[in-house]
Amino acid sequence: MARHGGRGWYGRVIAAAVGVTAVAAVTSVWSAQAGQSGGGATAPGVSARPATPKATPVSPSIVHASDGGAHAVNITIDDGPDPVWTPQVLELLRDNGVKATFCMVGPQAQAHPDLVRQVVAAGHRLCDHTVSHDTGMDHESESYQARQILDAERQITEASGGVRPMYYRAPGGAFTPYSRKLAASHGMRPLGWNVDSKDFERPGSEAIIATVQGELSNGPTILFHDAGGDRSQTVAALRTLLPWLKEQGYSFGFPVR
Repeated sequence: MARHGGRGWYGRVIAAAVGVTAVAAVTSVWSAQAGQSGGGATAPGVSARPATPKATPVSPSIVHASDGGAHAVNITIDDGPDPVWTPQVLELLRDNGVKATFCMVGPQAQAHPDLVRQVVAAGHRLCDHTVSHDTGMDHESESYQARQILDAERQITEASGGVRPMYYRAPGGAFTPYSRKLAASHGMRPLGWNVDSKDFERPGSEAIIATVQGELSNGPTILFHDAGGDRSQTVAALRTLLPWLKEQGYSFGFPVR
């Protein structure tokens, strides 16, 4: 999975205001969307509260497949929530009867809990996209990776009102064997992508549409963004792509867990 230059922007913007602290285990039990409680390992450098229920572990392999079957796609939306663009994306998804997976940056979720809860209430799924969106975190220590993943998990879970993320997507695809196993032990399946819409580069809505249409044969999981700058091109592209995908006979699913 290719990395995107300049996509560590959260690290620059947030680092001065939000310290990445070692975390305790997440504080709420699984909701119906997040599965049942079970055992899980504590990461190095992360203290745990013994009484806190743990998520049921899942596979640490990076998933791309859709639970909707061979002719389904997974719409994934990264980097939010954002008060300008996330509501517009939610409206388009609702109007087209599409469910998506929202890969959220922890401080963004913490800053906009109302949007996180709107995402959950609409039947979409949550994904942990770390604290500071550091695309070089695969070169950092295990304790740093743990803080990035588990702090964001806590922030998203608290913002949602208790619904835990079901997936973990490393910024820029910066997975490591350790980060995958850690996320999986907390019930978050590592999530990749097959189609990079390139919307983060703002090439124009027509270019975004053409990229998605041209790369669908690569696999079902499509990457878009609802934060990190002006996402008007993404909104315009989704307005065309969602009905187009239906016209081509595609259904919409979630990444396999």
